Formats: sequence, C-alpha cells, structure tokens
Amino acid sequence: MEIIVAKTAGFCFGVKRAVDKVYEQIAKGDKPIFTYGPIIHNEEVVKELAAKGVGVIETEEELKNLRDCVIVIRSHGVSESIYKLLDDSVEIVDATCPFVKKIHNIVRDESSKGKTIIIVGNNGHPEVEGIKGWSQNDKVFVIGSLDEADNWQCNADDEICIVSQTTFNYNKFQDIVEIISKKGYNICVVNTICNATQERQTEAKQIAKQVDAMIVIGGKNSSNTQKLFEICKKECEHTYYIQTLVDLDLKESVSIRSLGITAGASTPNNIIEEVRTNVRIKL
Repeated sequence: MEIIVAKTAGFCFGVKRAVDKVYEQIAKGDKPIFTYGPIIHNEEVVKELAAKGVGVIETEEELKNLRDCVIVIRSHGVSESIYKLLDDSVEIVDATCPFVKKIHNIVRDESSKGKTIIIVGNNGHPEVEGIKGWSQNDKVFVIGSLDEADNWQCNADDEICIVSQTTFNYNKFQDIVEIISKKGYNICVVNTICNATQERQTEAKQIAKQVDAMIVIGGKNSSNTQKLFEICKKECEHTYYIQTLVDLDLKESVSIRSLGITAGASTPNNIIEEVRTNVRIKL
C-alpha cells in the first residue's frame, strides 16, 4: 500500500514557537508556569505539559488571583483587556502567533478610525475572541458562513474593514468577501489567512483526490484540523479524523491501495510518524 504524507502536515511556525516558549520556561524552573487556555488545540501536548507541571488558567477571575508565577499567552492570542488584568506580580510570556498579532494591530488601528470590523471566522474560537477584543468600538462582527454574509447589513455610509481568522478556509473567505462586496459598502479587505494554512489546505485537497482513503490527524477542538477534514472529505469519501492512531476505526470494508495522511497545525511530528509507521496494522 502506498502511503503519502503531506509535507505541510504538523506544527506551523506559530504553534512551534508557542510550545517552545513553554519548554523554555520549564527549563528555567524558577516559577510556577500557567498558560491562559490550552497552549494549543491538541490534548496530547497539553497532557504532556501538565505532566511537567504546567497549569492551565481558564477564566479572567483566575488570572486576577495569580501571583509570583509565569503566565504564557497562547498562540491564539487574547484581547487587549487580558493584558490590562495582568500586573507586575506575574511574568508575562507572550506566545501569540505574530500573524495573529498582525490582525490585532489592524483591528485596533482601523476601528480607532471609526470603521466597522468584520472578522471572517468561527465565532467563539479563541483566536476570534482575541481579535474582537482589540476593536476600539462596538462595531465588530463575526461572519462564518455564506448565509450569515447574505443576511448581514449595516449603515450605508459605514466604512468596513474585513479581516480573517488565520486558519479559515481560503475559498470560503473569498466567497464571503464577494457577497459583502456586492452590497455596495465602502470596504477594505485584508486577507489575514496564514500562508501555511493555505498551503496545507491546498496540499491536503490534492492528496485526497488521488488516494483511496485519507487520514486527518489533530485535536478535536482544532479549527484548522476540522477544516482540513471538510476539504478532504469532499475529495475522498473514506476520510478519517483522528487524534492518535488509537482513534482510527475502519468500520467499512474498504480496499485501500493508497492512503493519504495530513495533520493540523497543532499536531506534533511524533504522532504523525506513529500513524505513518503503524497504520498498516489497522488496515
């Protein structure tokens, strides 16, 4: 059986940078370490860090009570208000992905001019919530579907700035922008989808077209992995979404002569390699 592993599978620059920063703090070992939310959307990585003593803070109330420790801002970034909650009693290690930080700056600057902000992305996703928190006015909206774009409207004379969640589907982003553009508003569009995301999605689609089965590896809560799965599923009926090899369950009787493997931006290389090396046992 031929196995094709996507070259773009696994940690992206921003995720690797964030995880490395946590390990740097572990190596120092002089203060308790916490991350604000899971450092990345991968349960295996979070478990590994927890075993090394890294705690996870989930609420603003918990943040307020921190003293004499290290708090790592995760790769997804946070709202401006979170930084204001933290004072000199904690050491802040900012692991926000630079590409996400760029969106924060765009939203801050454009909203300060009075513009309406549209974030194309998944409402409730931590990256999107963080981006929303940099708007300097209350005219900030999240649009994640074509229907939402169809139904969205604002004042005719409003100026609009459109940005995107870094891991959003590129083609879907274009479709949503086209719908809003046809409404006749004065808009500026900044494509803030990470290049690595576009490359990963394009390669996954190409591989899925040519194989009998496709495996997509990533955390259950990983937005970019979910999008990879959706893209691959359209091209290859037998597409499976797993976190580790243990999750792979081929219920159908499928003749598999070729298999593709890709993985989300939060998936460590060791998990990808484990699947690649041992997947034949499951087939």
